[in-house]
Amino acid sequence: MHVYIEDIGKYETKDVTVKGWLYNKRSSGKIRFLIIRDGTGLIQSVITKDEVADPIFELADKITSESSVVLTGSVKKEDRAPGGYEIIVKDLQIVQLAQEYPITPKEHSVEFLLPLRHLWLRSKKQNAIMRIRHEVIKACRDYLDERGFICADCPILTPASVEGTTTLFEVEYYNQKAYLSQSGQLYNEATAAALGKVYCFGPTFRAEKSKTRRHLTEFWMLEPEVAYIELDGIMDLAEEMVAYTIERVIARKTTELEILERDIEVLKKIKKPFPRITYNEAVEIIQKKDKSFKLGDDFGAPHETIVSESFEKPVFIHHYPADIKAFYMKRDPMDSSLSLSVDMIGPEGSGELIGGGQREDDFNTLLKGIKKHELSEDTYAWYLDLRKYGTCPHGGFGLGLERTVAWICGIKHLRETIPFPRMLDRVYP
Repeated sequence: MHVYIEDIGKYETKDVTVKGWLYNKRSSGKIRFLIIRDGTGLIQSVITKDEVADPIFELADKITSESSVVLTGSVKKEDRAPGGYEIIVKDLQIVQLAQEYPITPKEHSVEFLLPLRHLWLRSKKQNAIMRIRHEVIKACRDYLDERGFICADCPILTPASVEGTTTLFEVEYYNQKAYLSQSGQLYNEATAAALGKVYCFGPTFRAEKSKTRRHLTEFWMLEPEVAYIELDGIMDLAEEMVAYTIERVIARKTTELEILERDIEVLKKIKKPFPRITYNEAVEIIQKKDKSFKLGDDFGAPHETIVSESFEKPVFIHHYPADIKAFYMKRDPMDSSLSLSVDMIGPEGSGELIGGGQREDDFNTLLKGIKKHELSEDTYAWYLDLRKYGTCPHGGFGLGLERTVAWICGIKHLRETIPFPRMLDRVYP
């Protein structure tokens, strides 16, 4: 009976078959210990010379790292073994004998490992990161699904920019120009007007010539959008979703967090409410450490880090100057120099996790913003239609998946939070 290693505890004293790969091995006299992985976990398999046929024992000596194997044996409780169980092997088959696996148990540099990303993913820590990434995705989607949100997918090929024209990847689309999506937001606004509460989740692309630890050229965003919501409601939604997600990861991925040596006590502090400060208040915090920062400037990574150091939880910064925000951001009716925008800055120097706000819902004001930014009115005609046919207050946000996973895992660089990272100087493998 084929079973997965994560379920092995259900089969104590029973014979099972495990299909996987050799993770490591060691010898002790007439005993061979094979550590097998199958993607769901690791298990120690014990082969004793006097208890198996000679050809099987010889295979145990012959097998190499990352060879694919099928083994059968009885499950035994063993607290000293990985996972608390081991298999007493009765039969062993080698599916394919791996030749000179390039990643050895010794320490390797990231520069060495990145070209081998397709193999590096098999390591214990990378496996843990991918499992936490999966849980973050599932938790966010479950949170939204359980509250009546509809997943409405948005196109990856678009005719216009969302986050500025300087970071667009242009592609040839038959006889016209198209661009890889920077965000699904504009299309989310259309589906929210049709469905009320929506979200999209998919890859987004930014042609930023940046080599910092916080940037990838291809990353994933979860973007909720809601009709008849205003700024405070947007912050409430983001706060609740992030707190829910952290609680889920702690509950379901404790083993993975321990593999990564993540301080779980730090994560347990991430509960509602999160602090909320204005842009002006954030500037005051920054200026205590950086006298050169001026009111009206946008925040860079060092400034976000300075702010985050003042809080144990994620912090909302809202009411940014309108001039440093996108054309679609609604201005504060009490002070038109400010926008009804918000960012969530993660603790521990993790940077901006969420960006969003209330959208401009007035046709003439939005049109004025499009012209001010020298954008094509024809290209945004469909977007302007949303303000002609039943406009209403609405808004939402985008959560950067990789930054969120990096923060939860305690990883400094985003390149390890996605299976195959795309960076300024890397598009292989």
